[in-house]
Amino acid sequence: MTWQATARSRATPVTGWPLIWLLVGYPLWWALGMGQFAYWLFAVPMLAELVRRHRTVGLRVPPWFWLWALFLVWTVLGSVLVSVEMPGTVPDSGGYPGAMLRVINYLVLTVVMLYVGNLTERELPVRLVAGSLAVLCLVTIAGGYLGMLAPTFEFIAPLEYLMPGALVSDPYMQTLIHPASAQVMDIFGYESARPKAPWEYTNIWGYMLSLLLVWLMVAWVVQGAGWARWGALLATAVSVAPIVYSLNRALWAGLVLSLAFGAAQALRRGRVVLVGAGVVTTIALLLTLAVSPLADVVRERAENPHSDDGRAATNAAAVEAADLSPIVGWGTTREGLGSSDSIAIGPSPECPGCGQHVIGNAGQLWMTLIASGWVGTSLFVAFFALVAWRYRAAMTVVGQAALLTVLLLFWYMFFYVALMSPLAVTMISVALLWRVEEPLVAGRRAARAGGAW
Repeated sequence: MTWQATARSRATPVTGWPLIWLLVGYPLWWALGMGQFAYWLFAVPMLAELVRRHRTVGLRVPPWFWLWALFLVWTVLGSVLVSVEMPGTVPDSGGYPGAMLRVINYLVLTVVMLYVGNLTERELPVRLVAGSLAVLCLVTIAGGYLGMLAPTFEFIAPLEYLMPGALVSDPYMQTLIHPASAQVMDIFGYESARPKAPWEYTNIWGYMLSLLLVWLMVAWVVQGAGWARWGALLATAVSVAPIVYSLNRALWAGLVLSLAFGAAQALRRGRVVLVGAGVVTTIALLLTLAVSPLADVVRERAENPHSDDGRAATNAAAVEAADLSPIVGWGTTREGLGSSDSIAIGPSPECPGCGQHVIGNAGQLWMTLIASGWVGTSLFVAFFALVAWRYRAAMTVVGQAALLTVLLLFWYMFFYVALMSPLAVTMISVALLWRVEEPLVAGRRAARAGGAW
């Protein structure tokens, strides 16, 4: 199926509204208690459109899609070992519900990627997708301030009234469906609020903001003008406060990596003045930060690593789990016996959070290792790595933003779990790379072949 044939398939026009409603309406879905389950809801009309398109004009798939398809198969195969007791873990700490939830989420994200990639520019304009991600960025910044100013804000979502009590009371399910503005944690020896709205965890908030800021820059600064451009720059500036108060060190480093990538792309295009202006602006921002109260928060966070030892222990356990079952993994995460100091340490009435940390919850890489083994993890990483390599010379602004979004996965996968929302943005970016840059890649290859002939 060629790009030209796809562009001509206009018998039954569609508008791409499921994706736009999903992204722009996410605050509403969060308030209703749907959260990441909104992806499931909107995947239904997306899948219906893909089925219709398959029957009429056929479906296209991105390069290296067979690797992703094999990874999906591996996630299903791993479920065979869910009921098998893994050495060094709490018996029955794994479960089929978590494994099936993960499989469904991956399938839903596959639908999203194929939907965005198969629609034409007329059906789903790239600028509209970028603009929707930019709106979601503003929502995330606003959620950061909500977490800072009203850290105890929460309410019972409508979905909670409709679900069985046993399911609603499950701690993990509560995180997914119960709207709250912040995670209150003891990091400095006293309780501090870390913003998370409208996402499930503070780490997801940071990961999402890092990705969405890229699209805010593209949609409203690079492609925007007038009030939109200045509004986006102002929003970026005011996002510094919740970014600092999130205490997400991986986020701070990820933003530096994003700036370095942007500078490299600008220099590649010969925009030295733009890079110089960016450097001056960044220095001014850092100097302002240094003399503000935010500097004390950064300094105190650097002096209190908090979870480093626990993360190191669970990450090592994830590697050990993959060594024990390298082909298909264990199907899902497990709880480790004891703590990093002793297997005798575990939950108690005085310390319900002590010990028995979940193996695989400290990053997408570690979760994939324990759930899908070395083979499944290799398929997962290879898909995104080869996509990034294919489009490494992205020429368009949208292509470069999408490339950066994919590349950031390789940083954050060591610290944050990407499933569900961050990986959704990454899959949308893969689809945009495929749509925008693939004709240019094909053109360059044709030109090289013509020159050789």
